[in-house]
Amino acid sequence: MYGLGPNFWLKLVLILTIILLLLALFHTVMRKWLKVERKKLFSYNHVHEKHSKIDWTIRITFIALLTIGYFVNVSRFPMNSIWFFEPWFLMFLLIIGTEVARAIMEWKYAENRNAYKLTVSQLAFIFILFFTLFGTHFFGLG
Repeated sequence: MYGLGPNFWLKLVLILTIILLLLALFHTVMRKWLKVERKKLFSYNHVHEKHSKIDWTIRITFIALLTIGYFVNVSRFPMNSIWFFEPWFLMFLLIIGTEVARAIMEWKYAENRNAYKLTVSQLAFIFILFFTLFGTHFFGLG
């Protein structure tokens, strides 16, 4: 069978809602437990200028890898693409890179020493959540 199943969009919205709720709940609980102040939503929250430069270097490198990966994989047969140039893999690298850089900068320079613990715990929770989702085929919904 080709194409999307009859309940694809309903399942997608359900999975995304559950993921976002779990991430928000985990963040709120850990932030209160570690006594870390809430950061602005959709802002960069750099610790200082050096962190900003490192973060933007990681982002620009990601964009370059994404562009290179597109041109490499589009020239190959669809079932013969290079896996480490796939967007899903590059997104994992971006998340790891930016969050590890944030944790290191928070560990070294942040006023609240618990800020890096929150960042590391969030990164671990994201990996546990996504590996659980992929391992269970999205709890049978996929």
